[in-house]
Formats: sequence, structure tokens, C-alpha cells
Amino acid sequence: MANQDDNSGDVGLQNLDDGSGKSPDLAPKEDGQVRSAQELEPVFDVPVRVQAVLGKSTLEVSQLLKLAPGAVVELDRKVGEAIDIYVNNRLVARGEVVLVEDHLGVTMTEIIKLDGGIA
Repeated sequence: MANQDDNSGDVGLQNLDDGSGKSPDLAPKEDGQVRSAQELEPVFDVPVRVQAVLGKSTLEVSQLLKLAPGAVVELDRKVGEAIDIYVNNRLVARGEVVLVEDHLGVTMTEIIKLDGGIA
């Protein structure tokens, strides 16, 4: 999880400035020209919900009520299998869990195209 003491939306994203004084190219415009990070700045503060789904399981309510700290819940994924990354409830990528210093993180290994295919 991100540290939410000072910036509630800060999740440790890399700085887009490469030191050259120019913003990097990000996305093509309708006329074929390229958008810069500066042109997209108005949407930088728009909150989005990001979920990294390790797996899923189905439990009956009686099983759920019996869970205690330290209980193990079997998921539908195997160790090392890619996890799903959702943004605003839409599958956008698959990735792997990584350890960064003493925090868990997720690295994207493949991006899912909007039409449902893999990029």
C-alpha cells in the first residue's frame, strides 16, 4: 500500500521528467501529433482505483466466520502465476508481485488492450 501521510494519491510513480527540460511523448492526438505529459497534467489528480488480484476463492458464510488470524485461504492461482491488475474495475494488465525494500509491490509484465487482447 502507498504511504498516505502526505499525498493520498501518491503510489511512487516514476517522474516523467528526464532532465532534458522537455516532457516525454505519451499519446497520439487525433491529428497524429503526440501529446506531452504537460498537456495531460489536468488529469494527473483524477483518483483511480487500482487492484492487484492475487487470486479468488469461494467460501460459504459459515466457513468465512470460522476464519481466524493466520488462517490460509486457498486461491485459484498457483505460485508464480501472473496476477491481474485492474484500474476502475477494468482488467488492464497482468503482472508479478515484487519486494521493494520491505514493501510489496507489483510490476506489470503485459498490458491488456482495450479490445480484450494482449498488447
